[in-house]
Amino acid sequence: MTASFRSRIALSRCSRNVLRITSLLVTLTYLSFVQQTVAEEYVLGADSLKQEGVPTGRVTAHTWNKSDVFAGTERDYWVYVPAQYDGSEPACVMVFQDGAGYVGDNGHSRVPTVFDNLIHQKAMPVTIGIFVNPGRFPPGSGERPRRNRSVEYDTLSDAYARFLLEEILPEVGKENKLTDDPEGRAICGISSGGICAFTVAWERPDAFRKVISYVGSFTDIRGGHNYPSLIRRTEKNRFVSSYKTAKTTSTLRSGIGHWPIAKWRQPWNSPITNIDLKWEPKATMRSTAPRYSRGCCVGCGETIRAWIMLNRTVASKHC
Repeated sequence: MTASFRSRIALSRCSRNVLRITSLLVTLTYLSFVQQTVAEEYVLGADSLKQEGVPTGRVTAHTWNKSDVFAGTERDYWVYVPAQYDGSEPACVMVFQDGAGYVGDNGHSRVPTVFDNLIHQKAMPVTIGIFVNPGRFPPGSGERPRRNRSVEYDTLSDAYARFLLEEILPEVGKENKLTDDPEGRAICGISSGGICAFTVAWERPDAFRKVISYVGSFTDIRGGHNYPSLIRRTEKNRFVSSYKTAKTTSTLRSGIGHWPIAKWRQPWNSPITNIDLKWEPKATMRSTAPRYSRGCCVGCGETIRAWIMLNRTVASKHC
């Protein structure tokens, strides 16, 4: 065996050892990441858990297939009515985009339970929740339903605001008295539903003044990246009175934009605006969609308690 051949064998053995060590390091790193992920798992607060002695509101399921604003679509929506509502006075209203994710007893937000607890504590007024799914077009033979979510949520227009004000709120109002005070109306969404929530209040500040936008998609999906210049060019006092957005440390980005930078570019705190902004440091997105949904929304009770009902008198029975 020549010296050259022995050198090649030694090099081959060395390479295999390096690969084994690298593989071991990757495995250990992955296990460390898994352990860290488990340790950082978001825990629901007390407001999101059923409490003994707290009256339970009623949730009813509905379908809407008579839209003029989004013609041809159909969608599911749910209405939460608190036990304290007796119809003697108009109730406050809070609308949620992607409603199915907020209305469930085992979801990431469990809003009906949060409302039960906060209304019972008089930490918020008697409020009716409306949980609206995005529209879909019924499928033809052998087809799948076509979703209309991005058109409805990401488009910068008054269409979705009109949809709520001309169709959904009047329909819910047939059986429940709803306030028409914009300070008593709130709207919430995540991602595309988050920019949609802001757009509703931006287009109709006379109708909605409270916004929660979790990881709002202020990116170039359907023009959301234009908001910085739109806000700067618009007269003061047009804006929503309260706006809350989730802080994020994510690197979520694509060809249409970078989500954190898109939010930071908004001139929320410019002297020309009238937007009262609060960042939520506990609502931090770290990785995949299910984690950031839960991470953003797990503090739903704290958000509503401290922000949406800001500057409102909650001691009275109704708003």
